[in-house]
Amino acid sequence: MSYLGLVGLFGLIGLTGLLNKVHPSQSGGSIRLLGLLGFIGLAGFWIPSLGACGAFGALGVWNHQNSSIARLAYLGWLGIIGVIQTISYYL
Repeated sequence: MSYLGLVGLFGLIGLTGLLNKVHPSQSGGSIRLLGLLGFIGLAGFWIPSLGACGAFGALGVWNHQNSSIARLAYLGWLGIIGVIQTISYYL
């Protein structure tokens, strides 16, 4: 269960979408704000299942114009593991 807290740190990848700006003519600029969900991943040091939900922050680079950064968005789907674990913890 301790690995779940580290999964949330993948959400910090979404911050690269905020640091590496895309051209204003490209659509989806507001989706970059999903990168801020990566900060929830820092909660994984205390609450592992909630921290894994922070991996959704990586989805903020889904349609980045740099293809190598855009491929990292697939790690954001690991946040589903955190949602399932959080629900099972509270049930």
